[in-house]
Amino acid sequence: MKAIFPGSFDPFTLGHESLVRRGLNLFSEIVVAVGKNSTKTNQFDIEQRAAWIRQVFKDEPGVSVVIYEGLTIHFCQSQGARFILRGLRNSSDFGFERGIGQVNKAMAPEIETVFILSLPEHTAVSSTIIRDIFRNGGDVRPFVPEAVAEGIYHTQPK
Repeated sequence: MKAIFPGSFDPFTLGHESLVRRGLNLFSEIVVAVGKNSTKTNQFDIEQRAAWIRQVFKDEPGVSVVIYEGLTIHFCQSQGARFILRGLRNSSDFGFERGIGQVNKAMAPEIETVFILSLPEHTAVSSTIIRDIFRNGGDVRPFVPEAVAEGIYHTQPK
């Protein structure tokens, strides 16, 4: 079974990595779908983000990374995936994700959204917080996979 794990991943965090690795217990294949969002100003280039995630999972044959744009359900349909994998850090995430999941279900009844709770050590960390730490000269290494940290510090000025 194939699942799509969509997001902007600006940047990809340890929480994201944990969700994908734990999701492999449920799905034989997970496509990390790095979405283009024209309404968002990203800190890191989309090609860089995708390359960093590929590096994180370079030894994991069940994980692939694709850049996409448009509706996630349309991407799922194009990939033959019947599941969307999402992580929940807190009740705010649940409210937001539930709404998206219900609309997706109304638009594409054949696609199910599966939620996995974040591990307690990852609940406080978000890509937004990581970007703020980085922009203000802090060290993001404790919060992102090693391959992402290496990429961030080798491709971006401190």
